[in-house]
Amino acid sequence: MMMSILLFSLMDASVKWLGAFYPTAQIMFFRCAVALIPVAVIILMRGGPGILRTSHKGLHLLRSVMGIGAMAFAFYAFSLMPLAEAVSILHTAPLFMTALSVILLREKVGLRRWTAIIIGFVGMLIVVRPGADMLASGSLYMLTAAFLIGCTTIIIRHLGKIDDPVCITFYFTVTGVLVSSVGIFIQGWQQPPLADLFLLLLVGLFGGMAQYLMTLSYQHLAVGILAPLKYLTIVFGGSIAYLVWAEVPDLKSIFGIGIIVASGLYTLHRELIRGARIRA
Repeated sequence: MMMSILLFSLMDASVKWLGAFYPTAQIMFFRCAVALIPVAVIILMRGGPGILRTSHKGLHLLRSVMGIGAMAFAFYAFSLMPLAEAVSILHTAPLFMTALSVILLREKVGLRRWTAIIIGFVGMLIVVRPGADMLASGSLYMLTAAFLIGCTTIIIRHLGKIDDPVCITFYFTVTGVLVSSVGIFIQGWQQPPLADLFLLLLVGLFGGMAQYLMTLSYQHLAVGILAPLKYLTIVFGGSIAYLVWAEVPDLKSIFGIGIIVASGLYTLHRELIRGARIRA
């Protein structure tokens, strides 16, 4: 899980760097096309193409389209805003997921979790700083990505009960290749020099390997142990941003990021307590 988090952070930093020079669709294409290589290896290791059979093609399509939308908004936002702030906004996705589960799945959320969700959104507002420049700053795009991730997580929770995780990843990745190819036709292709081509390939390699390592980690340890580690992406991302771009979040952003992390961890804590009670 630690290696997965580091690779995702390196991918985010690479996307931010490349976003200053290349269209978002082109970066997405490399992210998905190269990631198909480790996904194909996993499929072969798990018994071959038979693992991809599913009777829920419509749900896979919905998850894939929403996931690709989240990727597009996030990748574009990375090129516009500080890395640590961008990653912290992405971590409001679990708050969206919990709130949406009440509407879509009719799950019961107690007063404590609602309080944590509201406080988390307050932290998000501190980081986002709503105003006329939300589009220019990239915060609205990243917030949209977090919302879409919250939606896709709910779908994945359902699909995960009936299909293999690699099946979900495969259809998402293939959809990403197709959608980004259309995007390249619209935005155009910019021929990269050898150094940038290597970095574009690394984006896909980092993303594919990180996804596989995260899936592997969940096979060995409980979600409650691993999920809090995801917040290290803020630490890793902030460290990389400082070393590469000399980015340092101001005090307001640090305060808001702290609130988001605290509320997310508390929401996870309450989810685990609720799950233990259900199993009991």
